[in-house]
Amino acid sequence: MDLFSFQQESNPGARLLADRMRPTTLDEYIGQEHIVGPGKLLRRAIEADQVSSILLYGPPGCGKTTLAHIISQHTQADFVRLNAVDASVKDVREVIDQAQTNKSMYGTKTILFLDEVHRFNSSRQDALLPAVEKGTIIFIGATTENPFHYVNGALMSRSTLFQLHPLTKEHSMLAMKRALQDPDKGLGFMNLKVDEEALDHIATMANGDIRRALNALELAALTTPPEADGTVHITLEVAEESIRRPIVRADESTQYDVLSAFHKSIRGSSDAALFWFLYAVEKLGMDPMVFIRRLIAASSEDIGLANPQAMVQAVSALDAYRNNGWPEAKLNIAQAILFAVESPKSNRVYTAISNAMSAMDEIKSAEVPLHLRDTHYKGAVKLGHEGYKYPHNYPGHYVKQDYLPKEIAGRAFYEASEQGNEAKIRHNQQLRKDPS
Repeated sequence: MDLFSFQQESNPGARLLADRMRPTTLDEYIGQEHIVGPGKLLRRAIEADQVSSILLYGPPGCGKTTLAHIISQHTQADFVRLNAVDASVKDVREVIDQAQTNKSMYGTKTILFLDEVHRFNSSRQDALLPAVEKGTIIFIGATTENPFHYVNGALMSRSTLFQLHPLTKEHSMLAMKRALQDPDKGLGFMNLKVDEEALDHIATMANGDIRRALNALELAALTTPPEADGTVHITLEVAEESIRRPIVRADESTQYDVLSAFHKSIRGSSDAALFWFLYAVEKLGMDPMVFIRRLIAASSEDIGLANPQAMVQAVSALDAYRNNGWPEAKLNIAQAILFAVESPKSNRVYTAISNAMSAMDEIKSAEVPLHLRDTHYKGAVKLGHEGYKYPHNYPGHYVKQDYLPKEIAGRAFYEASEQGNEAKIRHNQQLRKDPS
């Protein structure tokens, strides 16, 4: 356990610029106006020192830890910080025991800030529940992962979820300009000349992560040799050396989201489906097989008999990937994706399955009608297994007869749409209903 303290060390230069410039008030805080703007619930709670248990969810560098820091500066409660990476159940129980003592003896509240709460397993989260329920501690959790995937439902239900949005290039620009102007905590004590295009490059590459932008700015300032007059000139070239291409997060939640975007795009956009597939494989390092399997599923779920060739294309892409590997099969997979998106769409295979499953649940068990039962053995006729009409002996190779169990006779599970190839199937279905 370590106490949540951001007090300035005797040597401020030993701390990174991003740490030195960390806001201590809501007025200094950058972004997230939707939750801490004037009159917003969380801002009112912080200012009134009435923060209840909350979860802060958002990408790296968006201000979760900074917001917790600001709360620590505005509360009369004991503020304790644990990091879920190395904290144990024992650490949590020590905090809870001390909180109980403080509450009973001094009437003092305790706020526990648990950073990276998604790294806390279920048993360690369970250890928090009784104390949160009784009000022994006020819980603040911060996570970059989808809390609905990683935080216990019981803990979620006892906390208010605040989703922090990714910060923008403009937010990073604002933070850097503040740092350049601040002579005490920032870089204002240096004789710096920073080109606007250099700041623009750092802000772009930081990809909404203010901490990363400030670290890059500090690196540029401290490693650039001064000119003859003592000026440290940060040019675009210097900025390009100080920060590289944005780091792409590929955690489990992100992968689920990208796969979801891919499948949904198959229903409506060739451009988007192709983009999400390539982005996932080339940028996030995801396995192409995951997307081929989803494409095969979508070929029935979203296209079906409206264009049966979509399934053929998807399975062919699977074969191409297995035989040729990546990146050789990239073109084959892209072709199958584009074919699927541009195909007429129908979800009637999916609805037919749903309808059949519902009927199956209704009747519990089903007896095969006598005329459909096996007749390959002697004595079948004596058991009444007769009356089956062989469709190929009738005009159009169809004859009306019951095929379903008697409890659900006459029910229709699959009704073709008017999309693509299904239009022909629908026409045939209507003729069977009304041959005249």
